[in-house]
Amino acid sequence: MTADDRASVPDAEPAGCGPDSGLLSPVRAGTPAEAVTSDLAWLQAMLDAEAALARAQAKVGSVPAEAAAVISRAARAERLDVRALALVARETANPVVGLVRELTRLVAAESPEAAEFVHHGSTSQDVFDTGAMLVADRTLRLIRADLERAAEALADLAARHRDTVMAGRTLALHAVPTTFGLKAAGWRRLLLDARDRVAAVLGGGLPVSLGGAAGTLAGYLEFAAPGEGGSYDGYGDYADRLLDAYAAETGLARPPLPWHALRTPMADLAAALAFVTGALGKIAVDVQSLTRTEVGEVSEPAVEGRGASSAMPHKRNPVLATLIRSAALQVPVLAAGVTQCLVCEDERSAGVWHAEWQLLRECLRLAGGAAHTAVELVEGLVVRPERMRENLMLTGSQVVSERVSAVLAPRIGKAEAKELLTRASAEADRTGGSLADILGALPKVKRHLTDAQIVRLLDPAGYTGAAPALVDQELARAGGVPHAQAQ
Repeated sequence: MTADDRASVPDAEPAGCGPDSGLLSPVRAGTPAEAVTSDLAWLQAMLDAEAALARAQAKVGSVPAEAAAVISRAARAERLDVRALALVARETANPVVGLVRELTRLVAAESPEAAEFVHHGSTSQDVFDTGAMLVADRTLRLIRADLERAAEALADLAARHRDTVMAGRTLALHAVPTTFGLKAAGWRRLLLDARDRVAAVLGGGLPVSLGGAAGTLAGYLEFAAPGEGGSYDGYGDYADRLLDAYAAETGLARPPLPWHALRTPMADLAAALAFVTGALGKIAVDVQSLTRTEVGEVSEPAVEGRGASSAMPHKRNPVLATLIRSAALQVPVLAAGVTQCLVCEDERSAGVWHAEWQLLRECLRLAGGAAHTAVELVEGLVVRPERMRENLMLTGSQVVSERVSAVLAPRIGKAEAKELLTRASAEADRTGGSLADILGALPKVKRHLTDAQIVRLLDPAGYTGAAPALVDQELARAGGVPHAQAQ
């Protein structure tokens, strides 16, 4: 900024005011996603949008090629004062006005002629929205890579623990046995679903913004045909060529229409990010439950100093899962805010567009931080099969009462079999006795099952249903490691 600009900036900043360092958002602090969504990165994306526009206009003949080259060289974020731009933006309600002024000054220092072609026929929202899509593209690529890496680690866990029996839990209580392999395969499936949603957005849902002041491209056309008085009959394909060139220069998609007030791209992006964090959050909350002291079936990778309590020396808290879960609870709320911005008045909004910015950035930051954190969590997850087996026996084989009931049903009737197992389980709870002994003493059971059969039926390892086969099918369908190869 110039000295005059700085003189106009309010000087009543709080002591210690500075950039957002992530103090209140540790899930994204220090991650690649934080770097590509920083103020400097966002400023660079808007400058990239300006430079790409100049190059696109040069391709279609409305800007001299040398001017586009000068603009591209000048469009470097480190040459601008981000904080000063932010403060000046209070006078214009968006940061692009000040950015254009500063970029024009930098270009003019090298070529006064080229300065005439900065922001040529454009408008603030075209630049900001295109910059936002560039930031989103860069962040989503990081997220997709982390989702794929985490999914690979979960494929390995699923294959190695295909037959590792554990208690399946419903409504917080033991239900019937399952395998840890199936749980890991389920986690992986969620991440692959999230990856596919990210890929769909990357594959065509991130468009350039090119509409001009009110979505008609009039400014672009007028600069392409000066003096024509608004008659563009001779330039019927100019807008098409400019859009194609701009999309090619940015690597983004070409939209079907200018989207200043048609916020589908933002809503789609927010929905994908909400799903990403929801999928990651499911893994996190499962890990938190399984790592409880009284459960102890898994634990996070141990890193010295991580998870320490400020008061209790014995604790090692599950911080990775906690960070991921915190993001999963925030992003859907923020994404709802982005989605409600679909309700946008007229051809340009007063406040709705502006409301998206911070919401979108936090969605990107949090989802990116959570995905990055999840890689470390699942790659280093410690699984304890012996503790899973111990926990299965906490109810004295009641976890497989369903199986005995199903075997007895054809012999004594379904309703009576269920009632018999309900009473036997209650007695085992009340007396602390063995369910096998209690069943073996019942005449109705003894008439149909031997003691050996009862013991076999009450073995949790024999009642995992199709869990191992489901793991095999899932890994084969998704290109994972089959059980035979994992041995």
